[in-house]
Amino acid sequence: MKMTKLGDTGPQVSAIRLGMSMGKGGIYGAGTDDEGIATIHAAIDRGVTLIDTGDFYGMGDNEMLVGRALAGGRRDKVVVSVKFGGMRDPAGQFIGLDMRPVAVKNFAAYSLKRLGLSVIDVYRPARLDPQVPIEETVGAIADLIQAGYVRHVGLSEVGADTIRRAHKVHPIVDLQIEYSVASRAPEDKIFPVLHELGIGATLYGVLSRGLLSGSKPAGPKDFRAHLPRFAGQAGQDNDALVQKLAAFAARIGLSPAQVCVAWALAKEPKLVPVIGARKPTQLDVLDVADRPLTADQMAELERLLPRNAFKGSRYAEAQMAHLDSEK
Repeated sequence: MKMTKLGDTGPQVSAIRLGMSMGKGGIYGAGTDDEGIATIHAAIDRGVTLIDTGDFYGMGDNEMLVGRALAGGRRDKVVVSVKFGGMRDPAGQFIGLDMRPVAVKNFAAYSLKRLGLSVIDVYRPARLDPQVPIEETVGAIADLIQAGYVRHVGLSEVGADTIRRAHKVHPIVDLQIEYSVASRAPEDKIFPVLHELGIGATLYGVLSRGLLSGSKPAGPKDFRAHLPRFAGQAGQDNDALVQKLAAFAARIGLSPAQVCVAWALAKEPKLVPVIGARKPTQLDVLDVADRPLTADQMAELERLLPRNAFKGSRYAEAQMAHLDSEK
């Protein structure tokens, strides 16, 4: 697979990353251990070298799954990225963030144990904690780097000013941010700062949580059932756009999912799209790793799906209000 450098100071990684939020303990419903491990193994066999998880995915189950999948000689083949700081109650409900330096080090200790690793390659706060200056959180990760438990600092869903402040404390290798043909806000303020500072990005939500590939929420426990883009009139309007995307994909001989990844690769060649796969058969999107859309195809797709064409925000209103990346 084509490789790219994760920012100016990060490691060489595959052009597409595997995100495990859709595996065991994922937010779209639970998969099985066997499916998750088989998917990770198949992705590595296809050349994927960057795997993302979070300590709050499945309340630790996801990290343990990744750890089992990497045992037996596969650890050296991948870069492991871990998000931390999201807190849940015993029922699994999200109850806030904790990015205090003492909490950062505590979270890291448990992640290392669950993953079965001696070092985490990229460690990142899942969100900005409004009660803790980003300098303190990044400083704690820098301490972990100095002690040999972490290699690189990443960020997630923060805005341009926070990126600059964090980068002054320690070099940031990448920002995890949602970006797709349906979610293009990072183009305005965030991407210019990343390019200026030599910071990479890993782009999640490239399929807008399955919306762009025609996937529907599986039931009330499916996170997407509560998102504005999938509901009501916005959902109906977006369905019409998804049908246009499907027709375009058929004309050029790709699946809608492959088109979305190929669009992101063409739009931001130095950045890394994230794919979420529940089973090995969903890894066909990797076929476009070295086949971004052509200039003509990009122009046609963006005529069909102009910026801001999709209705509804990417998260519910209350969640959007807390996203530093939206400020």
